[in-house]
Amino acid sequence: MKSLRNITLAGLAFAVLGLTGCERLPMETKQIGYRGTGMEQVINPRTQAEVDKVNALPVALDPAPPGGPLAKNIYKNVQVLGDLTEGQFNRLMVAMTLWVAPEQGCAYCHNVQNFADDSLYTKVVARRMTQMTQSINAKWQAHVGETGVTCYTCHRGQNLPSKRWFTEPDAQMAGRLLGYDAGQNRAGVEANANASLPYDPFTPYLLQDKEIRVNGSTALPTGNRQSIKQTEWTYALMMHMSQGLGVNCTYCHNTRAVAEWSQSPPQRVTAWHGIRMVREINNEYIVGLTPVHPPNRLGPTGDISKVNCATCHQGVNKPLGGKSMIKDHPELSGGRLTSLVKTPVASAQ
Repeated sequence: MKSLRNITLAGLAFAVLGLTGCERLPMETKQIGYRGTGMEQVINPRTQAEVDKVNALPVALDPAPPGGPLAKNIYKNVQVLGDLTEGQFNRLMVAMTLWVAPEQGCAYCHNVQNFADDSLYTKVVARRMTQMTQSINAKWQAHVGETGVTCYTCHRGQNLPSKRWFTEPDAQMAGRLLGYDAGQNRAGVEANANASLPYDPFTPYLLQDKEIRVNGSTALPTGNRQSIKQTEWTYALMMHMSQGLGVNCTYCHNTRAVAEWSQSPPQRVTAWHGIRMVREINNEYIVGLTPVHPPNRLGPTGDISKVNCATCHQGVNKPLGGKSMIKDHPELSGGRLTSLVKTPVASAQ
């Protein structure tokens, strides 16, 4: 009896450990598709308050007074924002400080003895990130819509966005009981929602442009070169997107025809553009800044930290709950001010 009791207690302990990653009921659901299709979003009311807190908007600064000389005629070495007035320029600098370095202040990016100096790498990075932000708002409306993005969308008052990634080393031999892990089967990895799927789906899809959709177009064995392994990499990326946006698979896919575009919700098209936008951000704006970063800001393979879906979304389907900050900072719109600040439309007669 004692042995049986020990076995039972051991089994219960194992069950408790196995369920530690599960979320307890009750959960809230919202139907988003036809009844009976299982297309619904699941919400955990116990974590929603923290998600809402992370996605709260900061208080907007008072507008700059109209008119005045241009920043490029007042300050030296203003390479990106010189066409703003002095007031607009200073207002944006204050806002960027609050968004990115509220504790360090201006000294985080500037040599306060000579603000025109470019010796601090953070200033070089901030200049390039400003260009990136303007490009996103001007070029990627198919993904960011009229809401747009600002520095705060990613940084949320931190020097570095809380959600970022490095390329993982190929072979993880040291300290692994089973040796080489084939790039997967690692516990506690946020990137793939703690599954046994590949733990770096970002390098092939959000840096490189490997094929994400791996559905075979012909029957086995002739012509179908897709594999279960390839599918697992795709699933890892999908798990990241689901976690990063706080949504179920059904947010972008129809349960009755997951691969079929014609039966998918419109959000799938938005996500398609988002993947390509993130890929361009990483390649065109971030990777090129690797040489200016100090070693302590680089990853285990010597690469710079990069962005993924969670960097902006932070657990919600629309960053910051879909609330726009661009209306208060049109200087970051990339010249798309007329479409970002809408003119009221007269009612039809």
